[in-house]
Amino acid sequence: MVLKVSIVVLVGVSIVSYYLFRPISTKPTPANFVCLKEADGDFQIFETKPNHIYGIGLSYAKHIEETASEFDPNALPVVFRKDRITFNEAKEGVKYPTSDEMISHAEKWEEGLGTLLEKNHPNISPLLDYEAELGFILLEDIQREQMNDPSFIPKIGFFIANDLSSRSLAVLGEGMVNRYEYWGMSKSFPNFLPVSENIWVPKNLVENGIPCVSLKTFLNDEERQNEKTSGIIFTPKLMLHSILQNYPNDTLKKGDRVIMGTPGGIALVTPRWKVRLANLLGFNRFTKLKIVLKAENNRFLKPGDRVIISGEWLGEVETTIRK
Repeated sequence: MVLKVSIVVLVGVSIVSYYLFRPISTKPTPANFVCLKEADGDFQIFETKPNHIYGIGLSYAKHIEETASEFDPNALPVVFRKDRITFNEAKEGVKYPTSDEMISHAEKWEEGLGTLLEKNHPNISPLLDYEAELGFILLEDIQREQMNDPSFIPKIGFFIANDLSSRSLAVLGEGMVNRYEYWGMSKSFPNFLPVSENIWVPKNLVENGIPCVSLKTFLNDEERQNEKTSGIIFTPKLMLHSILQNYPNDTLKKGDRVIMGTPGGIALVTPRWKVRLANLLGFNRFTKLKIVLKAENNRFLKPGDRVIISGEWLGEVETTIRK
């Protein structure tokens, strides 16, 4: 009898261990890009403000791993919208959200959510994070029917961005049907998208052509991120397809901006086994938030920090976090 119980326990432990530590079924691989050099284009000043700002999530293999996310090679890229108030061309500092501002922001997004946060987390921290990103801007309007033409190449220019994010608010999307919209909410405080000053525009239309530069993040001179943009999993055209699929009422207009996702090295890193264990135990989003807020968080941004996002010859963005 004891032997049978021991065997059952061993089998159970083995099954749970496999569930927790198994690798993802498909390893993400970079898209087939044509790497463009500085001499292949020119820098231009572009004064048109974006009608829409779209973010692409989970577009680098290392970022998928560090966030314990899954990957489906047959799925369109994750996409969300950022508020236009985030667009930040000036070299002014970015205000660190207070607890009251966080609670108010959450309440505007989801009725009753701010009330719950005020009751249970009145001193909630934003867990402010950086994200080095390559971005592109639409240089002309794009019609939906054009995207159905395999030979169509969108006219776009490129820039560097810092997609600042409140990770504590992003956690509140866990388990929600519109989970990725909470990512957009967490990134939609004023000036949360500092961008490089000029736009680099290719001289010729090249299918799947992007500037292949090293994206680097320096926090108070400490290097946090460093990866080539050629490691991006999705092409700009596939990203645009996902935008139109997810937002059927939107129109792609000249000046709209798309930030193409961040490489590995963000402040918030979550072991995959912990995420799977939380899901196995049925933790809801508020339990997950409590765990995240209690965890070690000294890698996150705080007032006085200086963040530099560098994209080699493509430019850089410097941001100071202020109270």
